[in-house]
Amino acid sequence: MSLVSEPPSKRLRDNDGNAVVEYRPPDNDTNLRTSSLPAPTMQLSGHQGSVYTLQYSPDGETLASGGFDMKVFLWSHSDYHNYNVLEGHKNAILDLSWFFDNTHLVTASADKTLVYWDAATGDKIRKFQHDKVVNAVDTSNNNNNSHLFLSASDDTCAKLWDCRQKKEITTLQHEFQVTSAALDTDSHKAYTGGIDNLIVEWDIRDTKKTMGLKGHTDTITSLAIHPKGTHLLSNAMDHSIKTWDIRPFCAAPQRLCKTFVGAKHSAEKGLLKASWSPDGSMIASGSADRMVRVFDEPTSEELYLLPGHKGCVNTVIFHPKENVIASGSSDKMIFVGELGQ
Repeated sequence: MSLVSEPPSKRLRDNDGNAVVEYRPPDNDTNLRTSSLPAPTMQLSGHQGSVYTLQYSPDGETLASGGFDMKVFLWSHSDYHNYNVLEGHKNAILDLSWFFDNTHLVTASADKTLVYWDAATGDKIRKFQHDKVVNAVDTSNNNNNSHLFLSASDDTCAKLWDCRQKKEITTLQHEFQVTSAALDTDSHKAYTGGIDNLIVEWDIRDTKKTMGLKGHTDTITSLAIHPKGTHLLSNAMDHSIKTWDIRPFCAAPQRLCKTFVGAKHSAEKGLLKASWSPDGSMIASGSADRMVRVFDEPTSEELYLLPGHKGCVNTVIFHPKENVIASGSSDKMIFVGELGQ
């Protein structure tokens, strides 16, 4: 099984002549298709540097991409036309996350700031400050708390913010740089990981550490909570991806569930990201060997090994409603494609 990877045969540019969508027209036999994409696989170009982060809006209508060129590109899922570019950061954008309303998003940057954006208008609504590089950001998964987000920084802090106010709600203090973050307001929990190889669970109501997850032997590069909130997905520079049971009744020795191997990290030590499929049955990860890897979560089997990129794959994300996956790379390109049957 693999993404269809025939050479594209048509190119579309946005109104400014910058972002480019390359695609191959769909086959006449639509029964072979598994998504609503205009073509089985598409290449999106426009970024002038490495693509570090991708995220679909919760309704799946927009793909946001950010990277070294300090810009966020917004792509319409209907045809992957680039309809807006958000500009304002003064250094690379390392992570981004959408809010529940599908209209607003927040970006984390090496310029030590986070920015809260109106994606519809392109307006920068509010800026938030750390003392050093901001590595990661995650928004709330709960509509009742859709104004909250969590950030992780090299200043050894993770901070919980309310997008309606400029000052942080609380600070989660670490001993070392914090490189990854995940927020679960349903359970009043936050998860952070850093260069000490440890994942920490926090109760955000009183900023107490409630659990430490040990198992990785190098820097944690990303964290993601299962769609149902039962498990945590982690990627690390030790060349392993792990899943953890974070349900409160699980006994400590059984917290580490599975380890997935194959994804590579290089001497560049990038913060490579891993993600869950919408139903939690698959996980996907980038890799320094230029491949996209998709694993079956129940069996740990590698289902897809997807080539095409010419640089390190920094981020991979599933579409929230369709059989579609998107990847961003240091080759400045984004690939969007449907997974085969």
